[in-house]
Amino acid sequence: MSSVKRPIFARIYTRFSQAAEKAGTAAHRDELLGGVAGRVIEVGAGNGLNFTHYPSSVVEVVAVEPEPYLRDRASEEAERASVPITVMPGTAEDLPADDESFDIAVTSLVLCSVLDPSRALQEIKRVLRPGGELRFFEHVRSHDHRLARVQTVADKTIWPRVAGGCHAARDTRQAIADAGFEIDDERRFDFRPCSLAFLTAPHIIGRARR
Repeated sequence: MSSVKRPIFARIYTRFSQAAEKAGTAAHRDELLGGVAGRVIEVGAGNGLNFTHYPSSVVEVVAVEPEPYLRDRASEEAERASVPITVMPGTAEDLPADDESFDIAVTSLVLCSVLDPSRALQEIKRVLRPGGELRFFEHVRSHDHRLARVQTVADKTIWPRVAGGCHAARDTRQAIADAGFEIDDERRFDFRPCSLAFLTAPHIIGRARR
């Protein structure tokens, strides 16, 4: 399966994401992609808002996005980027890429919504060269037990249905470590681009090595 159709959510997300960029997400993208170089695969590229943040040290980006509407928006963004970017269909669990063919993999607010995080991370590991790097910027399960319980209840009820398959309670940091990556650097912080984003306020940004 290379396509995931969520047309209503995709349009809502596209509108919301523009406001989130101004509220601070753009600065987090700069932090995420600082110093990135070589050949890059971006997993779950969404509407392509990372693209203009890639530095000139990147020689190529292959951006994988399963949702058709978001993929079309990403293709438009790719034309504005200063580095070569190819946008293509595909899912995180079945990346359209050869083994050990990338220097860096990037996930940005995507591991919350993939169907199988463990398989997705193994796929990322497969396409990275030995010593290659995973750059991640994700919202995660809260360290506050009260909020974590609320996140868990939300995940079991309505949240994935209204948020395009998103899961608020995923411990993505632990999933990265369990996949065999060595986490070199990480920063946890709370970020609410709007008052309604309390469920997904806990975030993590960092680097891990294959």
